[in-house]
Amino acid sequence: MSMPELPLDQVRTLLAVVDEGTFDAAAAALHVTPSAVSQRVKALEQRTGRVLLTRTKPVRPTESGQVMVRLARQTARLERDARAELGAGDPAEPAPLPVAVNADSLATWFLDALTRVPEELHICFELHREDEFHTLTLLREGAVMAAVTSSSQPVAGCSVRRLGRLRYLPAAAPAFVERHLAGRPGTPLRRLLPDAPVVCFDRRDSLQDRFVRRLTGGRRGASRLRHHVPTSEGFVDAVTAGMGWGLVPEPQALPRLAAGTLTALDADRTIDVPLFWQQWKLDSPALAATADAVVAAAGEALVQHPRRPTADD
Repeated sequence: MSMPELPLDQVRTLLAVVDEGTFDAAAAALHVTPSAVSQRVKALEQRTGRVLLTRTKPVRPTESGQVMVRLARQTARLERDARAELGAGDPAEPAPLPVAVNADSLATWFLDALTRVPEELHICFELHREDEFHTLTLLREGAVMAAVTSSSQPVAGCSVRRLGRLRYLPAAAPAFVERHLAGRPGTPLRRLLPDAPVVCFDRRDSLQDRFVRRLTGGRRGASRLRHHVPTSEGFVDAVTAGMGWGLVPEPQALPRLAAGTLTALDADRTIDVPLFWQQWKLDSPALAATADAVVAAAGEALVQHPRRPTADD
């Protein structure tokens, strides 16, 4: 049984509800009544025979709803590009482009990439900060059109480009090293580090545990005495202040190592996190220009050459 044609006003309304978070907010954005928004969404659900939204606050698209959200966002992007090519649109009209990016990339190199996108495209970047292991979720849901991710496996309907590797160095403040890691002369780091206070980005941050497990042959993880600091800059500041040791992105670590405010715990052991750019397969000038800028900036900022031995070896 074939699905009937999908009215674009209903599809656009569904997208507005997801983006705005509530039916009332979507109504205000669309300049219609909340009742009209509700009726359009219900009509689309009846037409597709699927529940498309979970009526929570904020609302969330169901798996079927995610398909419709992707369709709506892709259609809006293509319509905008077509109007521009035909000279029928306002050349100064902002072009929204939602992108998911991990906090460390955002703090170190990604903003430089966005400054390279030609201004005449009038792109409004809407950045969603998410862990590099979870940015694909936003891509699958249709919340973003592109993402910096650690996965090379493409999401359905997406293309993938390799960016490079963001290198992390195990580091701590000199006073912290003296207090917690000096130990007895000759005591190896693998015996001292599992009991030392540690700084983690959030509860999903596994880098420090990965490092200690590789260091100890899998026998131990990082200490249970851990501080969660969920901003990239705050994380580095916490390590520098001596709250604990942590894996610091190399671009943030090097100036502090040179200044002596951080000490490398093991210069020969690092963790490299591979990063990839995934985006929808759309023939869109805005997407293409952004991808080119991101790849170019990553080529300068990230590790491209074969990696040296790391904690995973």
